[in-house]
Amino acid sequence: MKKLIILFFAFVASNSYSQQIFKKKQNLLGSPFEITVVATDSIKGNQFLELAISEVKRVENLISDWIPTSQISTVNKNAGIAPIKVDNEVFELVQRAVRISKLTSGAFDISYASMDRIWKFDGSMKEMPTAEAIKNSVAKVGYQNIILNKNESSIFLKNEGMKLGLGGIGQGYIADKIKALLQENGCSSGLVNVSGDINTWGKQPNGMPWTVGIINPMNKNKVFATFPLDDSAVETSGSYEKYVTFNGKRYSHIIDPRTGYPASGIISVSVFAKQTELADALATGIFVLGIEVGLDLVNQLNGIGCIIVDDKGAIHVSKNIDIKKYQ
Repeated sequence: MKKLIILFFAFVASNSYSQQIFKKKQNLLGSPFEITVVATDSIKGNQFLELAISEVKRVENLISDWIPTSQISTVNKNAGIAPIKVDNEVFELVQRAVRISKLTSGAFDISYASMDRIWKFDGSMKEMPTAEAIKNSVAKVGYQNIILNKNESSIFLKNEGMKLGLGGIGQGYIADKIKALLQENGCSSGLVNVSGDINTWGKQPNGMPWTVGIINPMNKNKVFATFPLDDSAVETSGSYEKYVTFNGKRYSHIIDPRTGYPASGIISVSVFAKQTELADALATGIFVLGIEVGLDLVNQLNGIGCIIVDDKGAIHVSKNIDIKKYQ
């Protein structure tokens, strides 16, 4: 589960500007969703807002593993049985997800949905699962067993009981799709926030860029850095509210799909990129990889920035971010 630890600042235009800001908030995808657009009047603004919400529902009905009739659910039902032909956009999304799995050495893996839920973060778990139970919990997980046939546009899960879950990339994908759709329909500026997956384009009516403030979860009342978003995206993954502690060690609710053990040492990861989809998936992968390996990966990727807050409250940044410049 992702928790939003980004504050988004928008300054509503005064009457001296011909364009105005229009917003809509709803619970979609089981999470908070907010769309902000700039338009000349309320008719156009509301058209953009409704278009965005329709796009969320359209994509959700394709990729949500919680909707029994979705194409991803059909793929899951046929695990170990038969390949399933899917729409091109679903195939390509899964294909990109597998590429990120390879990039992160499996720290990000959409087959995580196959994992047995042996860890409880609701206060009910009093002792750690056994090493055997942890190992067995990820026996069906493995992006290597996702068989993609480009010619047939089909997806086949090699082993019975495997499942795909696109929660770690799907919300970012939806944010990107909304941005592209609204731009195609004449919306020159806006911000979409899908449960912390934020993408922006254009500027506010006063000519200023959209801005996000990053918060240290150890001090939620204080923004430690404010960043302008210029036609770009940011995503934050956090474990600062859902975790368990055993023998003095803090275990987050974000599980390493390779081992079955919870990630540790980090409480939040913010990733900056041009596409929310990429920021979304990388944030999860970096969280699992840890500070040193995660930052080393980011430092090899063009156009990607990263801020990590460790479990002691210390802040770590990729080499392309001068944190003092934004404080």
